[in-house]
Amino acid sequence: MIPANFDYHRPASLDDALKLLAQHGDEARVVAGGHSLIPMMKLRLAQPGHLVDLQDIAALKGIKDSGAAIEIGAMTTQREVIQSAALAAAIPLLKETAEQIADPQVRYCGTLGGNVANGDPGNDMPAVMIALDAVYLVKRPGGAREIKARAFYHGAYATELKDGDILTAIRIPKPPVGHGSAYIKQKRKIGDYATAAAAAVLTISGGKCASAAIALTNVGDTALFAEAAGAALVGSSLDAAAIDKAVAAAVGIAQPSKDARGPVDFRKSVAGVMVRRAIEAAAKRAR
Repeated sequence: MIPANFDYHRPASLDDALKLLAQHGDEARVVAGGHSLIPMMKLRLAQPGHLVDLQDIAALKGIKDSGAAIEIGAMTTQREVIQSAALAAAIPLLKETAEQIADPQVRYCGTLGGNVANGDPGNDMPAVMIALDAVYLVKRPGGAREIKARAFYHGAYATELKDGDILTAIRIPKPPVGHGSAYIKQKRKIGDYATAAAAAVLTISGGKCASAAIALTNVGDTALFAEAAGAALVGSSLDAAAIDKAVAAAVGIAQPSKDARGPVDFRKSVAGVMVRRAIEAAAKRAR
């Protein structure tokens, strides 16, 4: 339970952090809250020679409202997400999800950027960002790029980030007034990863579903965008038949593994229940 030897760096600016990553290459890893990387280091599953701590970089913190979108610094903690009145009003799904992550001790230190960046299939925020059609802002020496959350995840701990990249912020378009959203999670105990969880974001116009996005947590190698499930709801009155079709489409892409949370069929069944509850809760809130 003791990590291998490493050199510790705590830069005061983003430029300094990028220089350290460029200098040390694949021997360097950034650390945000540390709740994913440090346990992996203790188990020797990760052995970086250089650890670049982002805690002192003010430019990576804070919540900005640009009118059409909300931009959240990657080092903003889950606790700060929960406490933000602006986020609660504009995108209440973020607060609802953050309140279900681990426990208060973790939420005081765990960051939004850390939760979405490392590609852990058990993390809660990736599915929410996929459902919200968020964009990740990434910088590296000499350049910057934007990556849609829906194109960011490739598999367990495999993402679009490359050596030398730092995820600096998350930009989320504000859902329209009258939208509904929900994140429903089933877990064995408080603080645990989900047996299965689902995020749903939808809008209703004229009594019909005008748009819908559904994403799944911890029933695959990474968060899953259930695109066909959302499409099954569009144009419907969110009646039982449409919801049944959406649930079936979502369960159809789930590929959970058998583990301590249960066998494959059980976890797929739980995923279906979570999707149904998320759709129903989001629809109720939209009305």
